Amino acid sequence: MEEQVFVTNTPEETMALGARLVEALSQEEGVRGTSTILALSGDLGAGKTVLTKGIAHALGVETPVTSPTFVLQKIYKLPEGANWKRLIHIDAYRLEGEQEFESIGWHDIATDPGNLIVVEWPEQTGGVIPERAIGVRFTEDAEDVRKVTIEGAVSNL
Repeated sequence: MEEQVFVTNTPEETMALGARLVEALSQEEGVRGTSTILALSGDLGAGKTVLTKGIAHALGVETPVTSPTFVLQKIYKLPEGANWKRLIHIDAYRLEGEQEFESIGWHDIATDPGNLIVVEWPEQTGGVIPERAIGVRFTEDAEDVRKVTIEGAVSNL
């Protein structure tokens, strides 16, 4: 599996990386057979939601993007002409395995090619995240300095 490593020093740089990531995904051939899934892992406060804000902004989402910790998922309808119809932001932190994750309609969400899905805390899903998902792992080197490792075939990043 291909791996690319980036370092961001500010939340703005993390958001910009999110914008670059969605732009690169938009150019990928063969992405549309099913949903596009980003699996974001890392400690609390590592930058997962900040990256998602950058993705949402790049896609034209105008409403504020916050972590869906208590509602589990937020669905943002994307503007006409976007490469996807919806951005679905899922926070699996409070879930306890596959059955709870399936209760949000995961199978239908994950098979719809109109969905760009961002899943925070994929390790809480009981292994239902498919191997085709692009892994994004956050580690903190120092305050506000993040190492972001992107695992998966994403070219032009």
